[in-house]
Amino acid sequence: MDGTEPATPATAADAPLRSPLHERHEALGAKFADFGGWSMPLEYSSGVVKEHTAVREAVGIFDVSHLGKITVVGPGAAEFVNSTLTNDLGRIEHGKAQYTLCCDDATGGIVDDLIAYLHTDDRVLLVPNAANTAEVARRLTEAAPEGVAVHDRHRDYVVLAVQGTKSDEVLEKVGLPAGHDYMSFVEAPVPGEHLSDQGVVVCRTGYTGERGYELIASNDVALALWDALMAAGEELGMLPCGLGARDTLRTEMGYPLHGQDISLETTPNEGRLGWAVGWKKPAFWGRDVLLKEKEEGPKRILRGLVSTSRAIPRPGMRVSLTADVQLGEVTSGTFSPTLKKGIGLAMLSSVVNPEAEVGVDVRGRREIFQLTPPPFVEPSVRE
Repeated sequence: MDGTEPATPATAADAPLRSPLHERHEALGAKFADFGGWSMPLEYSSGVVKEHTAVREAVGIFDVSHLGKITVVGPGAAEFVNSTLTNDLGRIEHGKAQYTLCCDDATGGIVDDLIAYLHTDDRVLLVPNAANTAEVARRLTEAAPEGVAVHDRHRDYVVLAVQGTKSDEVLEKVGLPAGHDYMSFVEAPVPGEHLSDQGVVVCRTGYTGERGYELIASNDVALALWDALMAAGEELGMLPCGLGARDTLRTEMGYPLHGQDISLETTPNEGRLGWAVGWKKPAFWGRDVLLKEKEEGPKRILRGLVSTSRAIPRPGMRVSLTADVQLGEVTSGTFSPTLKKGIGLAMLSSVVNPEAEVGVDVRGRREIFQLTPPPFVEPSVRE
């Protein structure tokens, strides 16, 4: 708004959704921001850099309950999901998770990137991004065969991410299982006397590049689970972490963020996500157009860049090869607390040499950046 008209008062329908842990975050001095229609912690009193460092060097805990939760159930549910999403569920076993993409069938554009948890042949849990949950659920519902039901459970579950080198110790202290394989999950009883019919799903996944876990549990045990983890992590140096630190951590890994680095206007080939596509599968949304693009080569591609000076890239900044040759623009950019320099992702013309030096227009100055394939920091997620 331009300020000449009064703001429309927020209605109950307009108000952002809140995590069941909102009051805990308030008590910890969190600053909140809107994420996909949810009011979530951006940072706490410790600040983004300390939260980021806690994850890299010890352990941090994130409330990511704004992430979507969609269950696909019924005879042949896994087969149905496999015929729609890009990655090949047939390559994993029950109890495993898989990064995958929901693409538009006509254009190949990325509707969302998400994690699929394969419980059984008849039950799959999908965790999409908050802003795209309803759209993913809509597309699946419209395509589902008779007998397969798609349920949007966005508001029913809390999701906590315990990430860092000491994450195993935190879980073990509260009696939750730890140490299982990367991209696997196990179901366990809720710690203590707080019972839940569905327990806790302990997933060896995350968005930070560090060894860690994501815990999915019903809202009725959210407070007990958070309090137990916070108490267990105190002597291990665990900090509550907001989505500001989550963003700097994922950028250091080169993990794309939907709505910035990838979108409905971006294909997996452009986003360097071809590894998450089951190219030999007979069917998935966007298959024909994506195969054609892969054979011809995309005209643009997502690349990483690292500052050679003190400049920090930000989304929307123009990237050029020379003053007269434009290549594209920055999609994600930040100061790396680990490297102590500016890093970013940029969607650039595919003709540029992947090892070239490029210019980024930082507030009117052409700053030099080195194109560098991510990750920018060595990951320990599989250790």
